[in-house]
Amino acid sequence: QVQLRESGGGLVQAGGSLRLSCAASGRTYSSYAMGWFRQAPGLEREFVAAISWNGGSTYYADSVKGRFTMSRDNAKNTVYLQMNSLKPEDTAVYYCAAGRQATIAPYGYSYWGQGTQVRVSS
Repeated sequence: QVQLRESGGGLVQAGGSLRLSCAASGRTYSSYAMGWFRQAPGLEREFVAAISWNGGSTYYADSVKGRFTMSRDNAKNTVYLQMNSLKPEDTAVYYCAAGRQATIAPYGYSYWGQGTQVRVSS
């Protein structure tokens, strides 16, 4: 069992930066791949980024590639999403998730956090 809690969301102007954190609890956390997803009102949940269990591989959606960076610190049971050059279209609730493999598919993740709101003003 893994429990996840996101933090770091907020309101930022376009071009600004935010860093999201996802704190995990559970003895097996470090063996899980982690993902970040987002969901805007009226839209489906979409993949943002994923990282392998040891941080050796990362994957990004084309829409955030070059602007967002995902990392993890297994000693702190935490994953991060550094978001730079934010755009209004990045506005969404951001969720972290844990699964056995780093995948772009939401159904590939077994555990989800409650989400943190990110709003980017133009």
